[in-house]
Amino acid sequence: MAVWSNFVSKIKNAANKWSQGVSNLFSDSPITDEFWDELEESLIGGDVGVETADHLIADLRRVAIDRRIAHTGELKGAFADMLVRYLDEIPGMGAPIDTSSPPAVVLLVGVNGSGKTTTAGKLATTMLSQGKSVILAAGDTYRAAAIEQLKTWGSRVGVRVVASSHGSDSAAVVFDAIQAAKASGTDVVIVDTAGRLHTKSNLMDELAKVRRVVAREVPGGPAEALLVLDAVMGQNGFIQAAAFNKAVPLTGVVMTKFDNTAKGGIALCIAQKLRLPIRYIGLGEDALDLDAFSPSDFISALLGVERTDDNDD
Repeated sequence: MAVWSNFVSKIKNAANKWSQGVSNLFSDSPITDEFWDELEESLIGGDVGVETADHLIADLRRVAIDRRIAHTGELKGAFADMLVRYLDEIPGMGAPIDTSSPPAVVLLVGVNGSGKTTTAGKLATTMLSQGKSVILAAGDTYRAAAIEQLKTWGSRVGVRVVASSHGSDSAAVVFDAIQAAKASGTDVVIVDTAGRLHTKSNLMDELAKVRRVVAREVPGGPAEALLVLDAVMGQNGFIQAAAFNKAVPLTGVVMTKFDNTAKGGIALCIAQKLRLPIRYIGLGEDALDLDAFSPSDFISALLGVERTDDNDD
């Protein structure tokens, strides 16, 4: 499991914007109906979502009754454990990219401005640190700036970028990148796709075409199809996510710009509503500001609760 020591301070900064209010509810006060109402309001306001908040409140009420807990402070540890369990129950949470069958093709999908190009560069850095060879594919051919940005990342981290001209066929670019990877024995092809809205059926069809090209050229299809989700979007990201999941069956989520959001509950809502694992989290613009998601470390840092398990590797 990745060590999050370099992320803890940044996560705590995000926590101070939202979850400090949640954490402060767990004082030495008696448990009252007002406490439950305030906790539910804080969770919903923090992008946990109504459905997930209801589940959490119901579960925590049962814990309070079963353990005969009368004061809110005694519930904080149980609350943290519950949040970790909600995340841990999703298979693949924080799992690394599957590179068992090279070239492993990783499709990065999402709406405009979610941070796909930056994530592609960061993910390439992560793969290189694991001893893997990488090719970046500039599949976002709609924006000339995206092609140039990916080339900049390629130069920055030292990997080849396969690109074509502005407006060219993105599926053809991906095809060329796969052929280049096969010829050179490259381990991973990371594809930066164009941002698109779920309402644009032609763009979603194009994304499905890219996936078909990958499936044709690589046995088993894409090793990964990761939704890059801007944490600031909150609940607005889920309708779009369902559409992306239909066009390209997703294998996980990369949460970006978490350091810019005032809310941390989106991670719980992703697990509950999408049943998709959060694989990586981005907390800055540096090439190293991406790491595998760890539920226990995340919740501990978010709520300021000391870890009691021995799962550190």
